[in-house]
Amino acid sequence: MSESVPPASVVLVSGGSRGLGLAIVTDLLAAGIKVAAFARTVTPELTALASKYPDHLYAGSVDINDSPAVQAFVKTVESTLGPVDGLVNNAAIGQDSLHVHTSPERLEDIIQTNLTAPLVLTRFVLRRMLAKGLKGRIVNVTSICAQRGYPGLVAYSATKGGMDAATRSLARELGGRVLANAVAPGFFASDMSAVLGQTQLDQIVRRTPTGHLTEPEDVVPVVRMLLLDNTNINGQVLVIDGAASI
Repeated sequence: MSESVPPASVVLVSGGSRGLGLAIVTDLLAAGIKVAAFARTVTPELTALASKYPDHLYAGSVDINDSPAVQAFVKTVESTLGPVDGLVNNAAIGQDSLHVHTSPERLEDIIQTNLTAPLVLTRFVLRRMLAKGLKGRIVNVTSICAQRGYPGLVAYSATKGGMDAATRSLARELGGRVLANAVAPGFFASDMSAVLGQTQLDQIVRRTPTGHLTEPEDVVPVVRMLLLDNTNINGQVLVIDGAASI
């Protein structure tokens, strides 16, 4: 039962330097949670947060595909902030080409970054969490692309669908000791949705009952709830797209 899983106290956020990841980091810090964030590049915005919350934020420049570096970062986080009992898998790369025009090397990069690396990170964090006798929370950031088809996003959609499936199996496998859920945002007005073009984005807006594309501010409260609130939500993929996909 969810009552037996306390709120996360130290949350690790991958891809936490900009966009949704940065918004999640900012929100958790404001809630008094200790946060560790990493990305390939530490942005000025993340650096500013580290200065504002010197005792609650530990940030580093780490490529999620560099498993030894990621593991070293996690160990440093544990010695700096305490044991990690919350994980947000947010790091991902996009796709901007039709499948027939996407090179095998690019396919491998997308799958490695968006699916393999998060699963490896999750395994490492879980092993350390369970070895310490901790309970915890996992939130995987996936995408509406996992549930609906969009041209130019075949490999990206496949990886997000894989993370949705992994979320359900993790929840079952962990037996309630760790709550595993996912959030599936609709399209952001960002670089990752630029592949669709303005015409298709306008069409998405027109068929969205709320009348606008997804914003980080729409997603952040849901992530916070899954990490901190006393709920019985487990193994679920929560779609946040203003009902565009209905």
